[in-house]
Amino acid sequence: MSLLHVVEFGLKVGHLLWMLCCWIVSVISMNWFANSGILDTKTGLLGDSVKMWLKWWEKISGNSCKVHHHYYQYLGSKRVPKAWWRKLLITWVLGWTMVSLWIFWYMSFQATEKRKETLASMCDERARMLQDQFNVSMNHIQAMSIMISTFHHGKNPSAIDQRTFARYTERTAFERPLTSGVAYAVRVLHSEREQFEKQQGWTIKSMDALEQNPVHEDDYTPEALEPSPIQEEYAPVIFAQDTIAHVVSLDMLSGKEDRENVLRARKLGKGVLTAPFRLVKSNRLGVILTFAVYKMDLPSNATPNERIQATDGYLGGVFDIESLVEKLLQQLASKQTILVNVYDTTNHSHPISMYGSSVSEDGLRHVSTLNFGDPLRKHEMHCRFNKKPPWPWLAITTSFGILVIALLVGYIFHATVNRIAKVEDDCHKMMELKKRAEAADVAKSQFLATVSHEIRTPMNGVLGMLDMLMDTDLDVTQQDYVRTAQASGKALVSLINEVLDQAKIESGRLELEAVRFDLRAILDDVLSLFSGKSQEKGVELAVYISDRVPEMLIGDPGRFRQIITNLMGNSIKFTEKGHIFVTVHLVEEVIGSIEVEAESSSKNTLSGFPVADRCCSWEGFKTLSQEGSPCPLSLSFSDPINVIVSVEDTGVGIPNEAQSRVFTPFMQVGPSISRTHGGTGIGLSISKCLVGLMNGEIGFVSIPKIGSTFTFTAVFNNGCSNPIEHKSQQINSQSNSVSSEFQGMTALVVDARPVRSKVSKYHIQRLGIRVEVVPDLNQGLSNISSANTGTDMVLVEQDVWDRDSAISALFINNLKKVEPGIPPKLFLLANSISSLRTNAAASTNYAPPVIMKPLRASMLAASLQRAMGVGNKGNPRNGELPGLSLCNLLLGRKILIVDDNNVNLRVAAGALKKYGADVVCADNGKKAISLLKPPHLFDACFMDIQMPEMDGFEATKRIREMERSINTRVQHGEASVEGCDNVSNWHVPILAMTADVIQATHDESLKCGMDGFVSKPFEAQQLYREVSRFFQSASNGNL
Repeated sequence: MSLLHVVEFGLKVGHLLWMLCCWIVSVISMNWFANSGILDTKTGLLGDSVKMWLKWWEKISGNSCKVHHHYYQYLGSKRVPKAWWRKLLITWVLGWTMVSLWIFWYMSFQATEKRKETLASMCDERARMLQDQFNVSMNHIQAMSIMISTFHHGKNPSAIDQRTFARYTERTAFERPLTSGVAYAVRVLHSEREQFEKQQGWTIKSMDALEQNPVHEDDYTPEALEPSPIQEEYAPVIFAQDTIAHVVSLDMLSGKEDRENVLRARKLGKGVLTAPFRLVKSNRLGVILTFAVYKMDLPSNATPNERIQATDGYLGGVFDIESLVEKLLQQLASKQTILVNVYDTTNHSHPISMYGSSVSEDGLRHVSTLNFGDPLRKHEMHCRFNKKPPWPWLAITTSFGILVIALLVGYIFHATVNRIAKVEDDCHKMMELKKRAEAADVAKSQFLATVSHEIRTPMNGVLGMLDMLMDTDLDVTQQDYVRTAQASGKALVSLINEVLDQAKIESGRLELEAVRFDLRAILDDVLSLFSGKSQEKGVELAVYISDRVPEMLIGDPGRFRQIITNLMGNSIKFTEKGHIFVTVHLVEEVIGSIEVEAESSSKNTLSGFPVADRCCSWEGFKTLSQEGSPCPLSLSFSDPINVIVSVEDTGVGIPNEAQSRVFTPFMQVGPSISRTHGGTGIGLSISKCLVGLMNGEIGFVSIPKIGSTFTFTAVFNNGCSNPIEHKSQQINSQSNSVSSEFQGMTALVVDARPVRSKVSKYHIQRLGIRVEVVPDLNQGLSNISSANTGTDMVLVEQDVWDRDSAISALFINNLKKVEPGIPPKLFLLANSISSLRTNAAASTNYAPPVIMKPLRASMLAASLQRAMGVGNKGNPRNGELPGLSLCNLLLGRKILIVDDNNVNLRVAAGALKKYGADVVCADNGKKAISLLKPPHLFDACFMDIQMPEMDGFEATKRIREMERSINTRVQHGEASVEGCDNVSNWHVPILAMTADVIQATHDESLKCGMDGFVSKPFEAQQLYREVSRFFQSASNGNL
């Protein structure tokens, strides 16, 4: 086997071992963190060490994955002989067996250390509690010694007797939680003994017999005790708590332990303890804490001899160690967990057991030191666990689990290594397939772009020549044929655009522009697009935009127009009667004024036909379902503008079973629909994707045989830079297309339908005309007669006018008699051309001028200007220019057209010559460079992009370089302005003219220095509109 094979196999196995080791180390470390308390269980937060460990683990894991990836990328894999694998497997098993044993030992050791720490904590806690309570009792006994010195020895007669002392000590026993009794022994000299005994009425008794022969509680009789032997002084107990009242009359100096304790206490001036001994009467093990009672005039820095001379008596507290320690342990919940022993270790070689048993099943022991205030006496508390330690199941299961995992890993190593080669082969195949798929995707995109370009180029010639043919002298039949061919060609271009958009959406390459645009102008254009078909069908088409929507927005106007066109196109296609109604509001406005109606009545719709409730179309919108108070309607000019658009129709509706696939690409509602109405089924799918790119949502509600309502939201930016600009645009929203002759006029609208009258009022007000609305002709006449200001025009709906011919005739007669001044001008508002002709033929009376719907500001203004004789009657109307004025719009302008296709040259030249331009043609980029070398006489240039010899991009770059060069020379004085045709800054407008409509081509054209972009196939008005932007003299003639 070659060395390379060994290295490759070693890297594979090493990677697997490394990953397993990292996992095991993480398990052990986390267990150690938990046992050692680094993991804070009280706060639930990880310590800094744990966080650093986790970060380190993530980093190691990530690096290992990278190493694994690079290894398989560069080395590959080879099969390993069985002998090598068998040796490695044995080594693997033995190694991990040793590791498992070590893990078991380590975790058992950690568990033992944890057990020791727990025992130490519990023992120290008990020792501290016992010591604290002893100090409390000791302080209280010391305070009682001062009280006795003050009230017994300091007063004559004494204020304390046995009864008083017993009652006081009994009531204050809770302040001495560890004492079983308190007694006071007075100092009596031998010379005072006889008088003292007569005064007390009893004889001072000796304690020697009790110490030598302890008696049981039931056998104790104080009268049987012998009198204290003669000595220099005595310490008989005169006061005692009721619990130890049997010690009254006992001489504390007659006992060995008590004598040493008393003498040491009065010498040191501190509390001293006796060694453990059997208490009198109870015969239980205990100790006595003794304080000397001094005369009140003893100074604080007295010598031992002065203290002895100033001693009046001795106050002792009796501690029953066994019962007191037991009482203390009962207060702890874990009493049964550990065993406690208390020892007097003053003599280390022979410690005295004060409490507890020596029986224990656990070898662990912890010793805590006790300090009871007597430096001579030493005490300790020994603690052990009551039960044997449990089996270290965590260590056993962890070590055994790791061993099992290691064995399993070893078991699957063989299969893993053998499958690596197959997996790598599959991976290589998948990579190859991925490359092929990516290449196919690129090829598809290139194919679509190429096909689009190749189809658009001849289609530009077809549509252009048909448009030029329409300008010739044709009869009616020929004009019909030409229009049919134009419609077919435009339908083909529209289909190409939709397929390209779908391809862009699928590849994620569709991007939106961010330019300023007029929302109302876009909707007017869309209305113009569908006005002819709606009039032919007799379907009422209307648009209403809320006054709160700003005039200028920043976004992608082309894509917004595409969404509206798709939705309105579907409505026109499937609606044979009734209406199509488009409304635009702010989302905040809708949230603040949503009114849901249970049923749609004929009085609250545009045409009187029932409709699907538009509120149901936005039920799933997240923007409208957010809880909280409605947003304020007064928005700042830096806030995004969130508009909501609804397209309502009274068409055939969508069947319930087909509503789930409405937005699916290339899906029709049914086969009969595509046969009856046509279409590709991708318009709504594209619209949904475009709405998503605009950060909006789209939904619909549809009722079969009633109609459908589609609603979508879109987010734009405010195109008005400040409130002043916004206000001025609201006041003069039609300043580009409407004359000021209508400002200050008053109009009366006669319409019985509130929604329809609201739409009419909205469009008339856009011209600056004040509008009033009445429901019928009678009220209209009354309104005109009673008005203080004159009414300039009356607009009556066709159905109101045709309802009663007698009332209509009477209205005309009365309208002529209105005094004073000129009577108002009368107009009819009509939808259908056929119904209008029928009514005109049937009417023999006066027929008022008719304004055809849908209403648009430009069309309405032109109609009123012609009928009322005001303003410029030749102004543009319906997006068209009067034929007589076309030839003067570009008169005197010299324009260069560069295209390698002769048909496109003829179409573009013919379109521009229609507007009076002087056109020069060139068929490649090199000729364009020579013609546009400054100085020249050209005012603009349309340049194709894909041309032989030199494309439009390169030609534009060369032209811009020439212009920059001559401009620099003029600025530096190297060339005169007169020598450059009196032009100091050369920059000829160059507009790209191509059939390639992808965004990258548009961006590249702007990057190389072009000023605009015209896509093929183009129309004459499109060429004029683009080029006229650069001519100041034609700035007022924009379409």
